[in-house]
Amino acid sequence: NISKEAKLVNTNPQTAIKESKMKVTTPNLIRAAGLSAVVAGTIFAVIQPIHPADVISSVTTSAFITITSFKTVMCLFGIFGIAGLYARQVKETGWLGLAGYLLLTIFYAVQMCYAFAEPTILPLLVPVAPTFVESVMGMASGAGGTMNLGAFAVIYKIIPVLYLLGLLLFGIAIFRARILSRWAAVLLAASGPLAGIMVMLLPHQLERFAAVPMGIALIWLGFSLFFERRAPVSEPVLG
Repeated sequence: NISKEAKLVNTNPQTAIKESKMKVTTPNLIRAAGLSAVVAGTIFAVIQPIHPADVISSVTTSAFITITSFKTVMCLFGIFGIAGLYARQVKETGWLGLAGYLLLTIFYAVQMCYAFAEPTILPLLVPVAPTFVESVMGMASGAGGTMNLGAFAVIYKIIPVLYLLGLLLFGIAIFRARILSRWAAVLLAASGPLAGIMVMLLPHQLERFAAVPMGIALIWLGFSLFFERRAPVSEPVLG
């Protein structure tokens, strides 16, 4: 009898254990988001000291293509990681946490578009539209360019604002929530204003190091989320 065999298979303890391990649950997703935050923060901190100069001669190099590709990956993991950090403490962070979460999510989404274009589109345009590529690199370095990039440049200038405000608000919200590491939250909140100060005082190639504190804070929060221990919640017994 097929139905009896199916019941026997379903009642097999080993099968039940395998199914429980493969089960997708909210705590498992949030733990995975913690690892995503660790990956995003690691990439963000590591690529800064080795990032090639923002000049047209760098665009076709393997280093530029590799590092800017990692920036796209960083944005993908960053979106998932920030979502997990917010989901774990959505009630405790309130409207402040929501504002910080939205700002950082928009930052990662917009930054991902620019990061994706750097290794896939800009190298192809170097021989046919060098003025455009040079202007894009000048936009990134602050040196400017000869071509008017219009909305492309305007949106690019908005990205740092989203970044600075998002870090400040989200860090304060996590600190007030008292769930994850509060020292990591302080570092996250402080990394935004610190980056703004370093950008104003340091040359472009050195101002990249302003991103390192944010990367460390994101790694710290990701591990804090992953290793967090919650009290087990009893499941209701069906009648």
